[in-house]
Amino acid sequence: MRLKTYIVLSYITLAACKPTTGSHTALLQDTGSWPASFHIGRRATLAEINALDIDIRPDGKGLPPGQGNALSGQTIYTAKCAACHGTGTAAMNVQLPGPALMNDSAGANRKKLRTIGNYWPYATTIFDYIRRSMPYNAPGTLTPDEVYSITAYLLYANRIIDQQTMMNAASLPAVEMPAKKLFIADDRQGGPEIR
Repeated sequence: MRLKTYIVLSYITLAACKPTTGSHTALLQDTGSWPASFHIGRRATLAEINALDIDIRPDGKGLPPGQGNALSGQTIYTAKCAACHGTGTAAMNVQLPGPALMNDSAGANRKKLRTIGNYWPYATTIFDYIRRSMPYNAPGTLTPDEVYSITAYLLYANRIIDQQTMMNAASLPAVEMPAKKLFIADDRQGGPEIR
């Protein structure tokens, strides 16, 4: 009997929550008497907006000054990244908190593991992701030189660049990623959502 009472009460409660037809229009009209501004806070300055504008486009627009290569990147990676991401595919039989970032296997096995070398379409987005969200326990703490170095090391470890290649705002966008040809630009305008 108690269960039936709860079911009936639940139904009544849900029925009461359903808005009547046209009530959403009435709710919008209720705000007509509100002031244009509640005078809380202030407008952000251009400097404040620019400080938050840290996105980096595939063409490299937004990359900061700085540079780094795989030699310096390996040291930084070992200290700040390897605990979560490992040092290569050979150690991937151990469950790590983060995904593998490099693929040192050859042949058909190389395609099985999705890593930076066989799945990312643009090298600049590697820099962008590392800068924004790594290391996991202290995101945003790496300097631009450290991020360029780690990016260079990951590109080198995935056999995309040489160990001595210097990565900077000019050279990073020029890196041709192997997986770029696997991605199709979504250039639809109107029409169905799915091709």
